[in-house]
Amino acid sequence: MGTFLTVSDEAIRNGECTDIYFVRSEETLKNDRLNPHVVMEVTASSLPDSWAVFCGLADVLALLDGMPLTVDAMPEGTVFYKNEPVLRISGKYRDFCRYETAILGFLCHASGIATAAAHIRIAAGDRPVYSFGSRRQHPAIAAMIERAAWIGGVDGVSNTCAPEGMPVVGTMPHAFVMCYKTPEDAWKAFDRNAPKSVPRIMLCDTYCDEKTESLRAAECGATAVRLDTPRSRRGNMRAIIEEVRWELDAHGYENVKIFLSGGVTREDVIQYRDCVDAFGVGGAIANAPVIDFALDIVEIGGKAKAKRGKRSGIKQVHAAQDGTHLVLPATRKGPKGTKPLIERFITGGKVVQDSFMQDARKRVAQARRTLGLPC
Repeated sequence: MGTFLTVSDEAIRNGECTDIYFVRSEETLKNDRLNPHVVMEVTASSLPDSWAVFCGLADVLALLDGMPLTVDAMPEGTVFYKNEPVLRISGKYRDFCRYETAILGFLCHASGIATAAAHIRIAAGDRPVYSFGSRRQHPAIAAMIERAAWIGGVDGVSNTCAPEGMPVVGTMPHAFVMCYKTPEDAWKAFDRNAPKSVPRIMLCDTYCDEKTESLRAAECGATAVRLDTPRSRRGNMRAIIEEVRWELDAHGYENVKIFLSGGVTREDVIQYRDCVDAFGVGGAIANAPVIDFALDIVEIGGKAKAKRGKRSGIKQVHAAQDGTHLVLPATRKGPKGTKPLIERFITGGKVVQDSFMQDARKRVAQARRTLGLPC
């Protein structure tokens, strides 16, 4: 166990991070010399919204690489619906039963974050959305959360441990402003010291009302003003934003933009997207509801078999051009013009197809453009 009560990669890879009943099941099956060949599918019987984004596959592949298994899955970034299989594992049950906890943990958490990010990205329209959730998450998983948010469609992230390939953004906290005698001193110091490539977005609600500090920041050369308290202010936040916009325009600062952060939700994005230029979203992405996946046997010993409430047999998901999906037994061909979504990723323990973050992001973006997905 790590210093900060985190589980090591090695412990996860060795199957040491699991629910105890899998260990007991494995031991009992071993004592009885039972190790049936099974096919198990990952599905979600309910979703937080009408659709979700599949994410976390890269970690599953890294975990199962080298095990005597076959793994089929939807590619990361695929939009899916409830009761659709998103991942399938074929092999001897005892060879992977204790890994169910980690497999589902990878998929449930990452898919929840990617899904929330995708819905908020749609809600924002042409307004940029940035992942600001670092302080709402355990630091040990910051890279995973930023990766999932990026796949979902955010325009940048704030955490310095984010994977390579995405913009890392952010300017100043309230504590920085308070370290100087006046907000003007802080803004000018930031302007002197920050790299030229960093936008001059000044935080404008530390001491005075938002309108007053925004005007003062604009006079100091701000390219945008950040209002960080939409959930803690009494009164009408829209009225505050509109007042700031009016005063900036009235004083000749039409090009100074308004950036909103601080407890921003999807509903806030929808409500303010016509009067705000960009959003920093924290907990609504980083603490998004997980996708409640389950991993269930659908075939055992070569025969279709499932527990009550689940559909037996190996399945394929077929996608039409309009985004509708049809789930059929894998032995049946899909209707003309449809595309099968589940692909082979591991054969006999060897990874035959990798899962890349940027490809997954492109899939989500393509779905947003072509499928008319509701936010």
